[in-house]
Amino acid sequence: MILGLAASAYAADPLVYVGTYTDSGSKGIYAFRLQTKQAKLLPLGVAAETTNPSFLIEDPEHRFLYAANENGTAAQMGSVSAFAIDAQTGKLTPLNWMSSRGGGPCHLALDRTARWLAAANYDGGSIVVLPVQPDGKLGDAAAYGKTGGHPRGVAFSPDNRFLFVADVGLDRIFLYHFDAERGIVSNPVVAAAKPGAGVRHLAFHPSGRALYAINEIASTVTVYSYNAPDGRLEELQTLTTLPGFSSGNTAAELVLNTVNTMLYTSNRGHDSVYSFEIDPNRLTLAPAGDCPTLGSTPRHFAIDPSGEVLVVANQGSNDLAIFKIHARTGQLTPAGKLVTGVPRPAFVLFVP
Repeated sequence: MILGLAASAYAADPLVYVGTYTDSGSKGIYAFRLQTKQAKLLPLGVAAETTNPSFLIEDPEHRFLYAANENGTAAQMGSVSAFAIDAQTGKLTPLNWMSSRGGGPCHLALDRTARWLAAANYDGGSIVVLPVQPDGKLGDAAAYGKTGGHPRGVAFSPDNRFLFVADVGLDRIFLYHFDAERGIVSNPVVAAAKPGAGVRHLAFHPSGRALYAINEIASTVTVYSYNAPDGRLEELQTLTTLPGFSSGNTAAELVLNTVNTMLYTSNRGHDSVYSFEIDPNRLTLAPAGDCPTLGSTPRHFAIDPSGEVLVVANQGSNDLAIFKIHARTGQLTPAGKLVTGVPRPAFVLFVP
């Protein structure tokens, strides 16, 4: 199987931002520069000080960065912070922050117009949609929805007509109709879910024909066909992320490669990244093997814009692991030593 890479479109080495939990010596968001060909991270220091920035997202023009500050409780509000990106130094300039209207905001998604930012409040049992101003600042909430469980992931549909919410506490995927003119969500319905699996994060295939869901408790990944006109999901397949390993694990993240031929998933406990080949026609998955993450509790990982390098945030061992991606098979190979000095890393974001 020939994967192909998108390296020609990305000549410059990207910035890498690492979000952390700040209860064990971390100061917030750390910056690196990736030397792509050498698969090496050059530290740039603390990019911005902020509390528990456990999820990061950038705008499509690479000017602004948004962080979910995973603080607050069921009775107290968390927040989302906005920053301007300095492409030369990697420094982040604070713009403003807004209440997430719920505790423990842990996941973010920008709609297709980049005018609206959705946040999932894990402890608050709710979601919120915040307007994104032309200057990158966030405005007061335009919409708010209560699921009553533990929302863990949000994803806008490729046509921008729906907002999907993965609720790990209720074992449900909620489907909200989304008004992209006003940022309003309405008419939530239960779209689909695997009972007892603990659905965590969602990723649409760029074709708009399939949705992939990582199930935290069951350590599985589910493939759904997606019917765009009404948002209906139909389960096609569920596969384990743990062949030959049956206990003491929670699945954490799923990422498609840059050319959408592979899906990678992370396992906390087994401490591995398990890969799947994507069928180009049916968009279903075929197991392609696992790779140890060289550290413990790989909460998140990301692939650089060229498609050549994958970086894992090992939250439990306080380090980052770097892997080269084989251009033909998608196999991961460790590249160099573990990167230390970033306490409790929780998220990796590449910015071209």
